Amino acid sequence: MRELFEEVIGHSPLDPQEAARRSARAPQRKRLYKEAAVAEAEGAYSITLDGRPIRTPSGRIVTVPNAAIAHAVAQEWQAQGDTIDPLTMPLTRFANSVVEAVVGRVDLVAADIAKYLQSDLLFYRAGHPEALVAREAEQWDPVLFWAADALGAHFILAQGVVHTRQPDTAVAAARAALPGDPWSVAALHVVTTVTGSALLALALWRGVRDPDQVWTAAHVDEDWNAEQWGHDAEAARARTARLVDFRAAAQILKAVAREGAAPDR
Repeated sequence: MRELFEEVIGHSPLDPQEAARRSARAPQRKRLYKEAAVAEAEGAYSITLDGRPIRTPSGRIVTVPNAAIAHAVAQEWQAQGDTIDPLTMPLTRFANSVVEAVVGRVDLVAADIAKYLQSDLLFYRAGHPEALVAREAEQWDPVLFWAADALGAHFILAQGVVHTRQPDTAVAAARAALPGDPWSVAALHVVTTVTGSALLALALWRGVRDPDQVWTAAHVDEDWNAEQWGHDAEAARARTARLVDFRAAAQILKAVAREGAAPDR
């Protein structure tokens, strides 16, 4: 995905850590508008600042698929103070990413998600200690069982970090379950890259796991190590930044699902 997005605007806008670094480096702009609002725009919605629609960095008007997302983006703009802080606007950054690099490229983005199905976090298990082995199984096995039963995707587990090739049939079955609209597939890409698991992203989208469950499952090993050796301040800050983007993606998935038919489980 990074290569795909670099072709479009120079960096991957759906890479949460890269987006945060770029936003932190960019000088903050002064707030020159009074009111952020939502307007209808040819079957979609735009976000306006004093009546003018917001645009992506390349100048494209940002349109979103439903009112819930549009109002949430508008609230980010309305909540800004005297200066605009992009780090406090994850939904706006997400919207820019979709409009700039995902619309018209859904298949490529879905293919990038599918790459994780060859080395998904849930496939690689600890051999010891027993408590960690049990915790991984408790958090990860239900998602794997669901993938096998609901999607027909039967994956192979491995111990340690040595790569294990997954069956083509399993990868194809899970790949076929990915959504076809740009907003959902973009949100799934964020969840996948943040958690390291396309299966957790699919489980979230299908409603098999809620956001808190997915976040906990994605950090089983990290939390275990922190319990044994203590928390690392830098790692904690990075995790907090990832959580902001994860929550934004989960919010997008929920809003899109409400707008359309709920996915079959």
